[in-house]
Amino acid sequence: MTTTTLAVLVPLLPFLGAAAGLLLGRTAPGFVRPLAVLPTLAALVLGVVVAVQRGGGTGNGTAALDAHTELTPTGSVPIELALHIDGFAALVAVLVGLVATCVQLYSTGYLRDDPRYPSYAALVSLFTSAMFLVVYSGDLMVLLVGWEVMGICSYFLVGHYWETPEARAASLKAFLVTKLGDVPFLIGLFALAADAGSFRITTILGKVAGEGGLDHPTLIALLLLAGVAGKSAQFPLHTWLPDAMAGPTPVSALIHAATMVAAGVYFVARLLPVFAASRAALIVLAVMAAVTMAGSALAALAQDDIKRVLAYSTVGQLGYMTGALAVGDRDAAVFHLLTHGAFKAVLFLGAGVVIHAAGTNSLAAMARTGKLRDRVPDAFWTMTVALLALAAIPPFSGFFSKEAVLGAAEHTATGHEHGVPAASGWIVLVAGLVTALLTAAYATRLWLLAFNGRGTPAPDHGRQPAVMNVVLWILAVPSLAFGLATGVLPDWFDGRSLTPTLTTSVIGTGFALVGALVTYGAWRHTTAMTARRYPLGAVAVDTGAGDGGLVEAEAIATHTAAYGDIAGAADPADPGRLLLGPLHRHAAAGFHLDAGYAALFVRPVQAAAALVRFLDHAVVDTYVRAAAETPKALGWAVRRAQTGNVQTYLSALLAGTVVLVVAVVLVATAGA
Repeated sequence: MTTTTLAVLVPLLPFLGAAAGLLLGRTAPGFVRPLAVLPTLAALVLGVVVAVQRGGGTGNGTAALDAHTELTPTGSVPIELALHIDGFAALVAVLVGLVATCVQLYSTGYLRDDPRYPSYAALVSLFTSAMFLVVYSGDLMVLLVGWEVMGICSYFLVGHYWETPEARAASLKAFLVTKLGDVPFLIGLFALAADAGSFRITTILGKVAGEGGLDHPTLIALLLLAGVAGKSAQFPLHTWLPDAMAGPTPVSALIHAATMVAAGVYFVARLLPVFAASRAALIVLAVMAAVTMAGSALAALAQDDIKRVLAYSTVGQLGYMTGALAVGDRDAAVFHLLTHGAFKAVLFLGAGVVIHAAGTNSLAAMARTGKLRDRVPDAFWTMTVALLALAAIPPFSGFFSKEAVLGAAEHTATGHEHGVPAASGWIVLVAGLVTALLTAAYATRLWLLAFNGRGTPAPDHGRQPAVMNVVLWILAVPSLAFGLATGVLPDWFDGRSLTPTLTTSVIGTGFALVGALVTYGAWRHTTAMTARRYPLGAVAVDTGAGDGGLVEAEAIATHTAAYGDIAGAADPADPGRLLLGPLHRHAAAGFHLDAGYAALFVRPVQAAAALVRFLDHAVVDTYVRAAAETPKALGWAVRRAQTGNVQTYLSALLAGTVVLVVAVVLVATAGA
């Protein structure tokens, strides 16, 4: 079997598994779990085989796999079913397969009693297939198909607990905000294809590298960045991602670690020469990354919901990736994407175990829950490893990938990157160092509040299924050791060195240690006040259910204050409140971006809709009703004259004749 055939099977197998799972979900429920896990696992194995055969080994000389066939004649710009698999695509596909397989395995235990599990598993498989399509596609229109399928899958998966208003609102918001970015994205794709004469990625990159280049590089790059900002949750279209935490925890892990949000970063990495053709676009990308990094880290430090902390963390880490792209280094961006996929999957799946054990998603409640770390030792140790990787503490994987980003920013800032403005380097470098401090701070806060609580133990919901803990340990391995691949990865990428530089390593690690130590000191100070005041909304729930998904759904449905914004609840035990001071209230509300969007866009649109509805009812409907009532009134008058009495008809005829005669006489007399 050829490598091309194997590559085609990678996205096809999860798609077939999704279709079979939907068809057999009711008639043969025993096949649902095998159909969820086995096709995705097979796709992972085939992805590894493809990576070994074609992935890398020679740096810039890597022979990419290119295969294509014309889908249908479309005129001057053809659309082709094309594969383009280089080292980037091969490794990202392995990440997608690994995380998706772990999520499917985890879900068999987490949602084992969920009545909607068959449709859930099928949608996860379809989601995975769509991301594989994005990764392997060599044609932008085919890539767009996977891009949009992920959008609709996220709508259904985030709204899995549709009984709760939070889930319904979050799914709708995720769909609409990402579509808001997809509209200019689609226009940008058409403009790019018109300039290059093709949707083929290799043809477009050849056009950019040629003497003529693109005719409108800045316009195209900015239009494409709008879609990237929506899909990869970058400022100002990032607000959907924290709310998407109303979905099941495995869905959160899939969206954040391997699919959806990774698609935008991967797209820019794939077409980086297109963006690098415009210095203005790189500056915009750098500013977007800087604002996203710092703002999301501040927001994460103020959140009470453990999953919202991790969601804002994802936004910030994606900012690091887009920052690396803004300084022209896609090797560092994809390296951080790979390491982040591993440790963020551990954090989300571990959070699901913790929520199941604690009966709540509120960190304030967990801080009042005793013996939680003893009840979930696997989650405790694996999440500790993942949080250290997130905080970029050596020798964990996040240290190496984050330092690759900071090193690339320093390289550009000092003027060593040809064609990239030095301003982009300084913007990313400064924002990255500040974010390193804040990241370590909120990672330390999460660890302290979740695993070092004191008080009455939470209601026991039973031990988690073994498969959930096994998955955590599988993903903890790359979280710990993937940084050791810095010497090998350049051969899979563009050949750039990923080894941390001394300056940024020392400064970045120093910032991270300061953030962690200051947060620990603040926590020691605030824990002394815990016994005096009890935070509002921080009560663990006893659902009486052993299923992790049911516990999470109940926690979301019954503890709105703890799930959402508890910025007004005075919690003396929270070190984040002490560290942020007056900024805490604004950071907890996401700096009121949603309120601003509501004032600028939502309410004006609603007012315009109300005006249109009024005009429709009061004006248009009035004319429509008048057009109907007038013939009706005339018909009523004529009907009243039809009595059936011959004498009445003769009398009317005689009266009419007399009137006509009199009228004729009067007219004749007047004429004489």
